[in-house]
Amino acid sequence: LHKPAGYECSRNPQHHPSVLTLLPPPLMARGVQPVGRLDEDTTGLLLLTDDGSWLHRLTHPRRHVPKRYAATLKHPVTPALLQQLAAGVLLHGEDSPLSASDLDGAGPHTLLLTIDQGKYHQVKRMVAAAGNRVQALQRLQFGCLALGDLAPGEWRYVTPAEAALAST
Repeated sequence: LHKPAGYECSRNPQHHPSVLTLLPPPLMARGVQPVGRLDEDTTGLLLLTDDGSWLHRLTHPRRHVPKRYAATLKHPVTPALLQQLAAGVLLHGEDSPLSASDLDGAGPHTLLLTIDQGKYHQVKRMVAAAGNRVQALQRLQFGCLALGDLAPGEWRYVTPAEAALAST
């Protein structure tokens, strides 16, 4: 699903509509749930499944499944910012620094980065710890599955081959 802004990744949303309302009723009735979560204002690739073991393989911290993001920043992307994110930043409540990989300043205020953890607000918190601020965030890829050309609110089925690749 290409999650648009303004939706919660929850079966029981509190402040905004659930992303599940973007799906046909038969899929909602199957009990699909988000694989990981995206904040209400974060857009991009969201996987949904009713296969608990596949969900676990994609989200368990020991698996280190990479997730690629595009972040629009308040201040320009600098070499120092890239270096700090690559080296790792210590976030409040964490025991060890978290780092990003495949860092690229894709524009004056656009940062592409990959993380393989799934901490609460991780990208936003990492960028803040490095002295900048995320103004918009989009997930481009989850494992080997890419957002592609889906428009916001559109969804498609994952092929069996993609599902097998995504969880290896």
